[in-house]
Amino acid sequence: MLTSLTSNLTALRNYLLCEDGQDLVEYALVVAVIAFGAVAAMRGLSSEINTAFKTISSQLTSSL
Repeated sequence: MLTSLTSNLTALRNYLLCEDGQDLVEYALVVAVIAFGAVAAMRGLSSEINTAFKTISSQLTSSL
């Protein structure tokens, strides 16, 4: 019984100290932050880009 308990505790300790897969989670978080920043930047720039295209369109229409 004591041997089984000791082996279970050792297995649990090894599981908790295991760092396999940690890099994948970190990379996924970095990608998520970059994607969030890109979406936020595009939302901010979308109105300015729309205004620029409308200006170009009206100038092209008036020059014809």
